[in-house]
Amino acid sequence: MVNRVLIRIKVVQLLYSYLLSRSEFRIEQLPENPSRDKKYGHALYLDFLLLMLELAGYDVTDGKRASVLRGLTINKYIHRGRLTGALSTLPEVREVILKERGTVERFDEAVPEIYAAIAELPAYKNFAKIKQPELKDEVDLWLSIADNIFAKHPALIAAARKSGEFSVAGYTRGVNSLTSTIKDYGNNRSLYNQMRHALVHSLDKAYELYHRLLLLAPAITEAEALRLDEAKHKLLPTDADLHPDLRFVDNRFVAALKENAELEQFKESHKAGWAANDMLIVSLLNKILASDVYRDYMNRRGETTFGEDAEFWREVYKTIILPGDDLADALENESVYWNDDLHVMGTFLLKTLRHFAISKNEGADVRLLPQFKDDEDRRFGPELFELSIKNFDEYRALIDRFLKKDRWDSDRLAFMDVVILVVAIAEIINYANIPVAVSCNEYIEIANAYSSPRSGAFINGILYSVVEYLKAEGKIFKN
Repeated sequence: MVNRVLIRIKVVQLLYSYLLSRSEFRIEQLPENPSRDKKYGHALYLDFLLLMLELAGYDVTDGKRASVLRGLTINKYIHRGRLTGALSTLPEVREVILKERGTVERFDEAVPEIYAAIAELPAYKNFAKIKQPELKDEVDLWLSIADNIFAKHPALIAAARKSGEFSVAGYTRGVNSLTSTIKDYGNNRSLYNQMRHALVHSLDKAYELYHRLLLLAPAITEAEALRLDEAKHKLLPTDADLHPDLRFVDNRFVAALKENAELEQFKESHKAGWAANDMLIVSLLNKILASDVYRDYMNRRGETTFGEDAEFWREVYKTIILPGDDLADALENESVYWNDDLHVMGTFLLKTLRHFAISKNEGADVRLLPQFKDDEDRRFGPELFELSIKNFDEYRALIDRFLKKDRWDSDRLAFMDVVILVVAIAEIINYANIPVAVSCNEYIEIANAYSSPRSGAFINGILYSVVEYLKAEGKIFKN
């Protein structure tokens, strides 16, 4: 029910926020006009990065010498972890390995001693007890290794002292740069986890909005019932006050909503309702009472059927409540997610009301829509978000490949367009069961709604070229 249209929108929005907010995981560069200490510290920093990778079981010599771990029992807790794996793929690190390899060999003799010392660290022992360590745990472990092994271990310091460029200040700079790089990566992963959680939370909030919209009809009806009751007890009630037409407040569809077990359970478990929005409820009630929809409903001859009662409220939602500014303003004050969700959730609300209108058992046989159609839809958002981040550079390169250089400057592209294209390419490549035309059309619509006026046409052109290329390369086989 939280369908893929809304999921795609939320993935694009949160990826955009993530990419703008993250601190770049980059290798520190040598400053201009460096002092002797700074120059040595930067060279040592690069060696420490390579040593860190060697300790994790990676070849940093491009096959030019045997692993420094040969003959040692491999430490499974630091061997090829996620952090060192990500570090090993950084272009700057690959460049150091392939073109500007440092002097990491100077530490070879110290490796057995420091490799054993790592296993004695309290942080290491705590890490080894975690059944399913998260990336944050890995970051904390490597920060401890940097602080206690790289910064203080006598064998490592003795090996460093063999360099004629050694200085205590330079050595300290090298350690600090290493620590900073590890922390930056940890901060990015923390932000990634926050955004991934925000994606799941926003989808939950969309489903809450669906229920809140359903609860509007009972809340408005109760407000009218209260108004009619107060009119009966005023000082000089009229005959109309004493004998009001109760068709609106006795609407059988609203009665069915109040008795719906699923809606009641959600209301209780999420404390959902409109009790704190009296002004909104009164405003909506007044607009309904002044509408032609209300007048026609109240002027019908004879008793209305359950289906007519449901269709009345469907028309009220469709023409008065959902298009109006009152609801949108109230939702904006309650949740940052709901204004973007209102259109899609309103569509599903109307679909639900239609099910009530054609019910054979006055709504008792109607089930509310589930949050997701199936487990595949439940996984779709988080998976698509992760794939977009994991392959961002690769997909960005595909985009740049097909830019018309005379019309589009890669560095001046609207960043939202880049994000939309990356997510679209991630979906096209990784979801074989989604037709290409469906993916392209959905992201063109997102571009039209959330980016610049020219974005839809631009994204259409780039996606067409990317898809044709991927087909020619045998990377996708769908239409």
